[in-house]
Amino acid sequence: MTETPQGDQPEKQRERPVRQREQLSLAEVEAVARAAHADQTDKAGRPYTEHLKAVADGVRARGGDDDQIAAAWLHDAVEDDALSDRWLEEAALSRRTKDVVRAVTKRAGESAEAYAGRILATPGALLVKEADLAHNADPVRLAVLDEETRKRLTEKYARMRALLGLVGRSSS
Repeated sequence: MTETPQGDQPEKQRERPVRQREQLSLAEVEAVARAAHADQTDKAGRPYTEHLKAVADGVRARGGDDDQIAAAWLHDAVEDDALSDRWLEEAALSRRTKDVVRAVTKRAGESAEAYAGRILATPGALLVKEADLAHNADPVRLAVLDEETRKRLTEKYARMRALLGLVGRSSS
């Protein structure tokens, strides 16, 4: 039996597997999130990117990994229409990051129970939502709001913490 020289192999055998593109670095994810939310402000009139940074820092401080930190930067992007779901699907991000972003994205008309259930069912999502709620419920942030808004948001965040089983855990 004679061996076929390497150069004579059929074309299909010489093809290299298609290499997937590199995933976005955390710095690139941060830049995308900052650009997507550049003109947005929070309820107190502060740049919305401050909230994104606080959530990413909160995830990091709670021991989150790079997938969770990336999801923290992007956690409101689809919900706020800053980035499309299609962008998220096609982005060079890990499947886990995409799953966490989708899990923490509140859907129109969705009950708090269904939302909490999806977060609890998605590995890595609870930590991101915990950091989000901690920053949202920060008394310093809430203090600048009118009393009615402050009360409504305080109750909303406390209810979500309860649904997620976070009651009794430190929120900082």
